Amino acid sequence: MSKYSNVCVLKGGWSSEREVSLVSGKAIADGLREAGYQVTEVDVGPDIYEVLKELRPEAVFNGLHGTWGEDGCVQGLLETLKIPYTHSGVKASALAMDKVLSKKLFQSIGIPCAEDKIVDVAHLFDPEPMPRPFVVKPNCDGSSVGVVIVDEGDEFNADIEGPWQGQEKLMVEKYIPGRELTVSVMGDKALCVTELRPKQGFYDYKAKYQDGMTDHIVPAEMSEQHAQQIMKMAVDAHNILGCRGVSRSDFRMDGDDIYILETNTQPGMTPLSLVPEQAKYIGMRFSELVSWMMEDASCER
Repeated sequence: MSKYSNVCVLKGGWSSEREVSLVSGKAIADGLREAGYQVTEVDVGPDIYEVLKELRPEAVFNGLHGTWGEDGCVQGLLETLKIPYTHSGVKASALAMDKVLSKKLFQSIGIPCAEDKIVDVAHLFDPEPMPRPFVVKPNCDGSSVGVVIVDEGDEFNADIEGPWQGQEKLMVEKYIPGRELTVSVMGDKALCVTELRPKQGFYDYKAKYQDGMTDHIVPAEMSEQHAQQIMKMAVDAHNILGCRGVSRSDFRMDGDDIYILETNTQPGMTPLSLVPEQAKYIGMRFSELVSWMMEDASCER
C-alpha cells in the first residue's frame, strides 16, 4: 500500500543541467504512472512556490539537477511547505554540492581525496596552481559541468568565456589517472560498481548524456575485495553527508589506490543514467526503483 498517490515530479529548472533534468523528469513520471501513482509534471520556474501551493501534492519527486535543484534551495522550499520530497534534505544537499566541505568530511573518516586548492578565476594561471596535469572544476556544480583537464602542452589563459563563465573561484585538483568508477547507494545499501570507459577524452558532460559515447561495464571487472572496498566508501560517504534515499559516488582507481571525486545527491534518471542501470543489474525494474524512492520521500522536520 503506497503512502502517497497524488504526487508531483519537479523537472527542468534553470541550472546548466536543465535539459538533462527534463529527460530525467519525463522518465520518472512515466515510471511512477506505471507503478500506479497519479502524477503531475512541473517544469520548475520562479513561481514554483505558488504552483505547489495550488497543486497541493501529497509528495514531490525532485527530478531537478544542478544549482538550486540539488544544493538545498528547493529542499528548503519544500520543507517550508511541509511537502515530503525524495532524495537528501537541506543540509546533506548543500554539503554534497560544495566540494570543499564534502571533501573535508570524506577525509575526516579516512576516504582518500585528490590534493586540491581553491583559486580565484582571475589568477588561475598566474602562476599555475600546481604541477600539470591537474583538473579545474567549479566548486559547486554537478554532471561534470565546467570540468577541464589541463595537461602538458595545453594552452589555457585567464580569459574565462567558456566553461567557467560566472564563476569567481574554482577548485584545482591533482589529476588522478586510472579507472573511472561509480557506485549507487540506495538507503543503506550499495548496489554495485560500474566502470565507465569513455570512447574519447574523459567522462565529461557529453560522455554522460550522449548515447554511444561511453561504455558501461556492469559490474566492473575487479577483485571482490576492491569492489567491497569501493562500495563501503560509497556508503560511508552517503552517511557522513547525511544523505537519504538514493545517492551516487564517483571514484578514480589508480592501481590499488582509490580516491573519491564527489557524491551526487540527485543522480540522473535518464535512459543512459547509472542508478537505473545498477538497479536493473540487481533485478529492479525502473518503475520499482522510482516507486521505492517516492515512498522514501519525507521532510526533515
